[in-house]
Amino acid sequence: MRSSSAWAWQELLALLCSVWLWVCAAQRSGPTPTAQSQGPKLKFRLAGYPRKHNEGRIEVFYNEEWGTICDDDFTLANAHVLCRHLGFVAATGWAHSAKYGKGIGRVWLDNVNCGGSEKSIADCKSRGWGNSDCSHEEDAGVICKDEHIPGYVDSNVIEAEQNQVEELRLRPVVSGARKRLPVTEGVVEVRYKEGWAQICDEGWNPKNSRVVCGMMGFPAEKKVNRNFYKLYLERQQLSYRLHSVACMGNEVHISMCPFEFYKGNATVACKGGMPAVVSCMPGPLFTTGRSLKKKQQRQHQPGQRVRLKGGAKAGEGRVEVLKNSEWGTVCDDRWNLLTASVVCRELGFGSAKEALTGARMGQGMGPIHMNEVQCTGSEKLLWSCPYKNITAEDCKHSEDAGVRCNIPYMGYETTETWYWDASNVTEMVLSGVRCAGHEMALSHCHHHRNSLNCKRTGTRFAAGVICSETASDLLLHAPLVQETAYIEDRPLHMLYCAAEENCLSSTARNANWPYGHRRLLRFSSQIHNNGRADFRPKAGRHSWVWHECHRHYHSMDIFTHYDLLTPNGTKVAEGHKASFCLEDTECQEDVAKRYECANFGEQGITVGCWDLYRHDIDCQWIDITDVQPGNYILQVCGGRTEAAAPSPCGHKMQEHDSHPGKASGVHGPAASSQD
Repeated sequence: MRSSSAWAWQELLALLCSVWLWVCAAQRSGPTPTAQSQGPKLKFRLAGYPRKHNEGRIEVFYNEEWGTICDDDFTLANAHVLCRHLGFVAATGWAHSAKYGKGIGRVWLDNVNCGGSEKSIADCKSRGWGNSDCSHEEDAGVICKDEHIPGYVDSNVIEAEQNQVEELRLRPVVSGARKRLPVTEGVVEVRYKEGWAQICDEGWNPKNSRVVCGMMGFPAEKKVNRNFYKLYLERQQLSYRLHSVACMGNEVHISMCPFEFYKGNATVACKGGMPAVVSCMPGPLFTTGRSLKKKQQRQHQPGQRVRLKGGAKAGEGRVEVLKNSEWGTVCDDRWNLLTASVVCRELGFGSAKEALTGARMGQGMGPIHMNEVQCTGSEKLLWSCPYKNITAEDCKHSEDAGVRCNIPYMGYETTETWYWDASNVTEMVLSGVRCAGHEMALSHCHHHRNSLNCKRTGTRFAAGVICSETASDLLLHAPLVQETAYIEDRPLHMLYCAAEENCLSSTARNANWPYGHRRLLRFSSQIHNNGRADFRPKAGRHSWVWHECHRHYHSMDIFTHYDLLTPNGTKVAEGHKASFCLEDTECQEDVAKRYECANFGEQGITVGCWDLYRHDIDCQWIDITDVQPGNYILQVCGGRTEAAAPSPCGHKMQEHDSHPGKASGVHGPAASSQD
């Protein structure tokens, strides 16, 4: 029995071992993420528009089908690997959320995680081919450095959408115009292979010019002296790419116009015609002549009934419109590029690059004035377009419309700033730079002119920046100021702390302390963060100052300025809101509070939350003891943000007849602006 039992155990053990070995072998021989050589050959291409030849939606050909890559967990390292697939030396950036349009077919890869040195995207970690929970709204794009790998042959790159023009420029030919920016007039050229080609102007009309100007960032076209250019261009060697362009004038990109490509050698094409030449009218922000700029600004501003808010750059933001002296937003129902382009051109920019929906540029406040706006693209004003009036059930601020407009190339990046790698810096070009924050280029800021410092210090003192595509957008809830304003006569013996914090007018120093009183205009102040980034104090907690009198930390010197002005703009009294505490007092339903001052907590205002300073808090006032009764304007002006740039003033309300005990009729346009 014993031997029989032992034999049975040996046989069972052998059977188990054989099963285990078979399972292990099966696991080892299964597919691996690095086995590109064993799988189908991969091909790659760039697609979408508008785009340049070295950027676009990344598409991959796998298992005999073209598909896309999801932007979940996407990194620059992924883009490096993909750009090398396309024959470029490296990537300079990547794009998310289908910036270059939504693809079709399968989303082949998701949660891709490359180190950056892999030879193939198949060598990177991912969820596996075809295993994705993404839609094409999450298609990733890449921006490659415009430099090809030496000896690279693009045999595995298939260009998508051959019937579209990707990149276009105006080439100035007049010697004086070549050095001026922006370029407003020149020969229209399209990117073709490694160079540029011209467009035959047979049948060319002002509508074509309007589309080209819009792409270049200009609101309108103007007539050009064709005969002057004909004499010059007859002596040039030309290569034509397009002919028979027939735009309607409302297109946002020339690719959307009917046209035809030349086939074969096009150097002798366009018989009877010449290269298309376009002249554009720049908007007020981009005019070069000072007198012309002032003239256009005067024409542009007084009756302006549309503006952009919440954007990080010129030409982008949430669309706000003025109706009945009150600024409000536009609902994104049926919001498209045609309507967005009307906004852009009205504000002095070109056509629209993107028509943004879903409050991508932050949520506004107050009323929503317009819904289902349907422009044809030829209107000069947004208010000229058909639209529907809004009801409370139609839209919420989570549906506020926004735009990104084409703006002219101004060459601002030629003030080079090195951060990660300064090894190739050859000289310093600026020192002593001090900006206010509104300048369009570093060269516009105060800086050392002829006495440049750091000339021979090498790279040790090279300045650097880290940029963000999002920003906070703080807005005052102006109606609350009107509802809560009143006048109080407060005894001096109750104002010692306020005096220490400079919350009283200068004449208070000469008062008969502790006898007498100061007359204060008091009101509540509610500041909403409707932007796309939290508002934080510029200074970190280590540098906050404890104030013993009020028992709080100052995270900022001054958060908000309160000024009382005469109707002609003369300041007669002022106050300020010091950041005794900057926190999320309340938030929208779906937003959690993040900042709380208690126990030396972090201070700030979360996106979708607001900070409330009640009327009965010290310094939440303007000391009007020395102000005579009359009509005044109350102006609320922002302090300094994390970027240390002063924000613009803009909230203004009327204050009438300052009688003791009340502020009668603080009213007027509650114009919201960035704080």
